[in-house]
Amino acid sequence: MCNGDGWIFYRDENGYEYAKECECGARARQIQENKLRFAAIPETYKDVTLKDMRFSCYEKPESKTTFKAIAELVKWYLDYLEENIEHGKGIYFWSSTKGSGKTMLAAAIANELINKYRKTVKFATSLDILDEIRATYDQKSGDSESKLLNDLVTAEILVIDDFGTERASEWAGEKFYQIVNKRYINKKVTFYTSNYDLKTLKYDDRITNRMKERNYLAHFPEESVREFIARQENRGQVT
Repeated sequence: MCNGDGWIFYRDENGYEYAKECECGARARQIQENKLRFAAIPETYKDVTLKDMRFSCYEKPESKTTFKAIAELVKWYLDYLEENIEHGKGIYFWSSTKGSGKTMLAAAIANELINKYRKTVKFATSLDILDEIRATYDQKSGDSESKLLNDLVTAEILVIDDFGTERASEWAGEKFYQIVNKRYINKKVTFYTSNYDLKTLKYDDRITNRMKERNYLAHFPEESVREFIARQENRGQVT
């Protein structure tokens, strides 16, 4: 009846036109598609789910135990999602080992929040954030720094991937302080993945103290999932 627009228009006896959401669900689908576009989850991870996360991808027994504990934290977090959102609590996933699965889990959580819980999520690497801010300085760019920062600050849930991989200059510190501080003040949920413990991040405590207060800390296994899977695939043992 709505021709795919999601709205049905009526005119009452006085000639006034009004709209009613169509029962076909087109409007809900449009909203969901907009949320997915806004999220900007990398193509590699756009379909990954929490069910895809398996401790069997780790070879070391201690890695399996560590990942099980993280999985329990994530399950608890989602079970009490509204309370955690109310308090502006996110999770800081870190491991000094590259390829340990941090980004994949963060993306899986983002997809879960969008598809199951209908939340609005923004996903970006720290390097992309800084690059996009720099791009606004180009006079030919139609975007402004204030608009970009506003999108990052006001997003219901923000996922910053690979935090700390960027060069920690004074300028970068100020930009991230703006983002972290405003989200802190407004109790906005932020998830992070990083190769650094909060103690070793090359930013001052204006940033790290706020992150520590508003994030559960999850130390990922110090083992590369990518390397293990590659070895298994080379042996033809991955199904």
